[in-house]
Amino acid sequence: MSLKEHINTKKLPKHLAIIMDGNGRWAKQKGRLRAFGHENGTKSVRQTVEACAELGIENLTLYAFSTENWNRPKLEVQTLMKLLVSSLKKEIKTLQDNHIKLQAIGALNQLPKKVFDELNYVIEKTKANNRMTLTLALSYGSREELINSIKNISLKVKNNIISPEKIDESVINEHLYTQNLPDVDLLIRTSGEQRISNFLLWQIAYAELYFTPVLWPDFTKQHLYEAIIEYQNRERRFGKTSEQIS
Repeated sequence: MSLKEHINTKKLPKHLAIIMDGNGRWAKQKGRLRAFGHENGTKSVRQTVEACAELGIENLTLYAFSTENWNRPKLEVQTLMKLLVSSLKKEIKTLQDNHIKLQAIGALNQLPKKVFDELNYVIEKTKANNRMTLTLALSYGSREELINSIKNISLKVKNNIISPEKIDESVINEHLYTQNLPDVDLLIRTSGEQRISNFLLWQIAYAELYFTPVLWPDFTKQHLYEAIIEYQNRERRFGKTSEQIS
């Protein structure tokens, strides 16, 4: 019986998020430049997206580029941006064939124009797809997202559009980049690091966290299946007791 056959398709995470970490270390282990790791990491992206669509996962969010990543060496940033454009062009057929809708969250206005235009082109082309929503977090930082949310809500309070008494979780959710997505059920981080790195801090409040030592370019469908099986074997209580859940 294969790993995939052990997965209960009725208990899939509705929203899976992944911190794709370890490209640079993978390349360094092979005596290559970090860019080589990023290039090979795109293969794991393709495999993961396809596997999620095949299983029936409705929402997949990938941490592709953080606001802090702009501080990396200029050559590495340029390589990442070029890879992003070329990958979007190459993968549009895969997205269409699998009926996957692409969207992006983050400070997208900070992206180079060529990247921004290509991204919007693929988003527009795939907007009618409804099998799965693939969200790329680009130039994304969760603290910045929360600050923007607070500013927008404050402005509406100031203009008497929202009263302070009406502010609750749903109001905050409506002002986040992820307003059309459910909370994250499962967060996977590769490479052995065990931290969140400013990713979806509000949205992962009750997410199951799964850390694997596998470097991202080595992450396969089998590793994804292992993470989902582990998730399905956990008891999600959301603040309640085991007795209440059962």
